[in-house]
Amino acid sequence: MARKFLFFIAGIVGLILAAGIAWQFYGVELVRAALVPSAAFTPLPARTAADYGTSKLWLAKPGIKDDPSSWRPKGLEAPVAEDRAATFFVHPTSYLNRGTWNAPVADADANEMAKGLVQGQASVFAAQGAVWAPRYRQATFGSFLTQQSESKLALNAAYQDVSAAFDAFLAAIPADKPIILAGHSQGTVHLLRLMQERVAGKPIAKRIVAAYLIGWPISITADVPALGLPLCSDTQKSNCILGWQSFAEPADTKLLDEVYEASPGFTGAARKGTPMVCTNPTGSKDQGGYLTLSLKAAPQTYVPTPVKATCNAAGYLIMPFAPSDVGAAVLPGNNYHVYDYALFWRAIEQDVAARVAAFTSK
Repeated sequence: MARKFLFFIAGIVGLILAAGIAWQFYGVELVRAALVPSAAFTPLPARTAADYGTSKLWLAKPGIKDDPSSWRPKGLEAPVAEDRAATFFVHPTSYLNRGTWNAPVADADANEMAKGLVQGQASVFAAQGAVWAPRYRQATFGSFLTQQSESKLALNAAYQDVSAAFDAFLAAIPADKPIILAGHSQGTVHLLRLMQERVAGKPIAKRIVAAYLIGWPISITADVPALGLPLCSDTQKSNCILGWQSFAEPADTKLLDEVYEASPGFTGAARKGTPMVCTNPTGSKDQGGYLTLSLKAAPQTYVPTPVKATCNAAGYLIMPFAPSDVGAAVLPGNNYHVYDYALFWRAIEQDVAARVAAFTSK
């Protein structure tokens, strides 16, 4: 199901980060050999909300030193600081090691990359209030390249950390505080499960300003009905779901189409023939601006030029062209998955502000 899509995305992204040009000659078999753990899965000690009572298990939270979510591009004037909503952000995969199925929390390389990801992605939410981004024992890239039972165990273990962190997040904020849920790629995978299990049909659903479920294919008919919130139709809407997957022309989405259509949705219905969720971040009143990234995804510079895009009939966010200087991790088929936040950084920040305003005005 969802793991099949990650098989494609993680395989290509992992290769770009870990093996570069070799993908063109050896393909997924090389990636599997390099990144799939050979060791048996070791069950992880369960975590509770109490474990997340320490700042050591957070990349970002109120009061943490050098909080990466507080980063702002140089030269871009900061908006007036608000405390209107609290954001729970789950970062994408940053662990490439094949030594274990799940990332040790103390892994220096994974943590450094995760910090850069929070800096470049979660920073779009900081103007509206505190951002909470947990360190979690994420599934390694290689766990998405196999159908072994260890893969499912690794993803489940990662989700259990996210769920425990969410409990700690809820306990730490006021009971009536508006909430933003946000993630990317593997982070979105865990948020989708969180919404299905912890939000749909629960009172907390009414507190959610919006769920930014970015970098993952979500069927409008086979997935959304199980998530507890409707789609966001425009920037004046709140208490809804957003998501997109970025491509530039000429876009080749064939591989993603095949994987998406072969898997059932969260409702159990077939995804085949159903359009994906596609929220156009450039639909807000945007002054423009994107981030350039290094291969570790830490933001390098801010370019005050808007990037325009439109959603096609299938549900992909298509740019007529994309900046050539954005970074070196563009995937085959002109897939800008790695840059789903970076390309629209300023537009997303403005979108968040508009939805928070709409939510708090009710």
